[in-house]
Amino acid sequence: MELAQPEMDSLKFNADGLIPAIAQDHATGDVLMMAWMNRDSLAETLRTGVACYWSRSRGKYWRKGESSGHVQKVLAVRTDCDRDTLLLRIEQVGVACHTGRRSCFYLEAQGDAWGEIAAPEVDPEAVYGPGGGH
Repeated sequence: MELAQPEMDSLKFNADGLIPAIAQDHATGDVLMMAWMNRDSLAETLRTGVACYWSRSRGKYWRKGESSGHVQKVLAVRTDCDRDTLLLRIEQVGVACHTGRRSCFYLEAQGDAWGEIAAPEVDPEAVYGPGGGH
């Protein structure tokens, strides 16, 4: 799958050349994570069918699961009506969050604090080594 140049140009990347990409489980509809893509990582994702993102903190590309084995098989890439956000419909192999949880969205406002609504499914240090996913 490859987007024609006019279609790629129709997307609204921010001043840093990035666009938010939301990973959603295709079977359950659960939102698993949000990351950033640039033109090249989007093109690579479309070409390979495996999610590839741009790491702002590391300043480089990262293929989801390259160190953990917890890959995201991309089944569809959608954009919203404003063309400023992407939605990746994925099949998640393993967990999506570097904390060992299925979803990065495991904190919920509960009164005046954030409460955990999901426990880790895997030990992040066992997957990523000392320090977990950071």
